[in-house]
Amino acid sequence: MRAVLVAFGLILALATPAAGFETEEDTRFAAVGGTEQAELSVLSTTDTDVLRPVIAAFQARNPGIALRYTVANSQQVFAAINDDRAAYDLVISSAMDLQMKLANDGLALPLRSEATGLLPEWARWQDLLFAFAQEPVVLIVARAALDGAPVPRTRRELTQLLRDLPERFIGRIGTYDPEASGAGYLFVTQDARLSDTFWRLAEVMGGLAPQLYDSSAPMIADLKSGRLVLAYNVLGSYAAPRLAGSDALVMVELEDHTLTLLRTALVPVTARAPELGALFLDFLLGAEGRKLIASAAGLPPIDAAALSAKPHLRVIRLDAGLLVYLDVLKRRAFLEEWQAALIQP
Repeated sequence: MRAVLVAFGLILALATPAAGFETEEDTRFAAVGGTEQAELSVLSTTDTDVLRPVIAAFQARNPGIALRYTVANSQQVFAAINDDRAAYDLVISSAMDLQMKLANDGLALPLRSEATGLLPEWARWQDLLFAFAQEPVVLIVARAALDGAPVPRTRRELTQLLRDLPERFIGRIGTYDPEASGAGYLFVTQDARLSDTFWRLAEVMGGLAPQLYDSSAPMIADLKSGRLVLAYNVLGSYAAPRLAGSDALVMVELEDHTLTLLRTALVPVTARAPELGALFLDFLLGAEGRKLIASAAGLPPIDAAALSAKPHLRVIRLDAGLLVYLDVLKRRAFLEEWQAALIQP
């Protein structure tokens, strides 16, 4: 893969490493074989342990490359590139809209390769932004909280369940905080766009003192501990391996619609080694990377046939429509409406 059409020499000279934002993990994987020829730096919202097997396989294929893998939340990842112009070689995020803004604002290098060319149109944007995983956004509910009631299969049924049995759910519902989480903001804006019942559900949840989170992992942990009995808009790729073998919690793809997130990657114009970022992206999109993403990382790779087989899965397409709710006034108005519905006194 080659970065094309962008003259980035001056930008590279001015780029500085990220030091002014908070990170969750910062792991360095030494080059395989003892001879280090180069270092690839990746900034990501994906937990290190999720991609660890993929990183190991990539380094086995490229033994001279060390890899620094930094994890932050989606807002921090966006700010690191947009505000700080941090010098990472590949940026991976679950916040598709924020990634789209980086690409649209000229902060991503154009890339072309055989692997990127095989992606469906909805999974890439203008040779700047590329999806490597498609992940359903699910509901998780504790069977004990249902106490024999049927598992809700639509937002309408979920709303009715919460109205009928509020004492079982008060203070024990988890969902994303869209002000703190880029992915959470994406989910609620897409929900509102697709569903007439979303605001009704938000109001009912708001009356039950929901707990707000900035990522899926702690929500899942609190479900397993019993602190929560229901979580709305959880990444299924994170939930499935953590719930494997448990009958206490049920994961539901809602039939009125189940948002399907695309986990995306781009090479920023500030990259010090853009060719290495492109090399790792090609590996993610290639046959070996796709197999590992599915089998070892637990992330469903891009698969148009899998989406067609489940009509309730609504993929969030990579297009300029993602930018609508990033407008400052629209974002403020939406969050005010969300706060009025969900954060009730």
